[in-house]
Amino acid sequence: MATHNEQEREHHEHEHHEHHVHGPGYATPQAAIEESTPEAVAYVVGLYTGSDIEAPDFIGVVDVDPDSDMYQEIIDRVEMPNRGDELHHFGWNACSSSCHVEGLERQYLVVPGNRSGRLHILDTKDRRHPEIETVIEPEEVHEYDLSGPHTVHCIPDGEILISMTGNADGESPSGFLELNDDFEIEGRWDPPGEIDFNYDFWYQPRHNVMVSSEWAAPVTYQPGFDMEDVEAGKYGRRLHIWNWSEGTVEQTIDLGEEGLIPLETRFLHTPESVHGYVNAALSSNIFHFFEEDDQYHAEKVIDFESREHEDWDMPVPALPTDILISMDDRYLFGSNWVHGEVWMYDISDPSNPRKVDSISIGGYYGDIRDVQGRELVAGPQMLQLSLDGERLYWTTSLYSTWDDQFFPEEKEHGSVMLKADVDPRKGTLELDEDFLVDFGNLPDGPARAHEIRWPDGDCTSDVWQ
Repeated sequence: MATHNEQEREHHEHEHHEHHVHGPGYATPQAAIEESTPEAVAYVVGLYTGSDIEAPDFIGVVDVDPDSDMYQEIIDRVEMPNRGDELHHFGWNACSSSCHVEGLERQYLVVPGNRSGRLHILDTKDRRHPEIETVIEPEEVHEYDLSGPHTVHCIPDGEILISMTGNADGESPSGFLELNDDFEIEGRWDPPGEIDFNYDFWYQPRHNVMVSSEWAAPVTYQPGFDMEDVEAGKYGRRLHIWNWSEGTVEQTIDLGEEGLIPLETRFLHTPESVHGYVNAALSSNIFHFFEEDDQYHAEKVIDFESREHEDWDMPVPALPTDILISMDDRYLFGSNWVHGEVWMYDISDPSNPRKVDSISIGGYYGDIRDVQGRELVAGPQMLQLSLDGERLYWTTSLYSTWDDQFFPEEKEHGSVMLKADVDPRKGTLELDEDFLVDFGNLPDGPARAHEIRWPDGDCTSDVWQ
């Protein structure tokens, strides 16, 4: 870990070059809030994998400018060259972590197919009509004994790091793949064998630390969810604390039975912070992780209770499948996919989150069952917040085979994209009942919708040095 003096020196060095910013993104999280303009388009994953529709997955371009004549419409779809990729999470070639790199632009989306292992590079120079730049085929990825690409993070100096959930056979151990700024495979970022399971990760360069979480190997999760796999130890429950510059694990935290399947990993945005959160989806808990006395610790800070349901022979877990932190680091948002709830906690005191508001919608128990007459099936899933923290959007698909188990109607009806207006001053959420993007009404047929990204960066991808 960097010493206090080293951190101070790095801070001053960064402050110095902030006056000569020529790279992508914003100099600070506060600059992202103050200098950004409201989002006009959103890039959203659209899926036909797992359906009977013979069409490839796509990236949908959704008009979210309320002054536009095409507001709430999918104005373009970039179809992938192959079927069955299962597009899932995706990210940028560059973000605010490279704000000091002159000439680098946030222009290319790296869009992995989690099921196929294929990596697609999209050029978004024309924001409303992106195009495929190049494709890295699965065989090229398998040469590094990796498969199941998941989280894409741009890293300083224009390179790209991708978490991989399995080896070339789709089994454990997993690892990380690194691409250079020409979208060529640079190689493995980590020494093989450092971790068995992998999922999401986030890094804080100023503290030389990265935290990664655990899902399972592709051979386990891709066919669907089976509780026997959990009992057999085929799903993760640990956090890995990495030496960022060395690419090695320095510490592993076992979250125990209350930390089963830890998914999204979010550090606070301020680069000085050593606090973050992870959602243990199956255990329905949120953990706060933090550094103290040169060690990282994890404590359960939010617990969502299971509920009875007449169609289930066991209490139904909330399944908080996504979380995000507002750019000002004041609020933690999350989605309880099965229960049907999107929630908002004040994290001004990171150790003691305080619930301020929620919306009960969709899922098994949501009070709101339709929007503009469109029946809601699944609960809120992937979230994205505007940079100014005033508009929260979400989609409703998790993973095709898991959708079929928990919400089989999602395949027939397609997903929706919804929105809530946020008042950061009062700490309130209010559903925008006039906003609805219907992925069930597309020329090829109903599609599932997953992750959302903004062209100018967002709360779930930008990192600062």
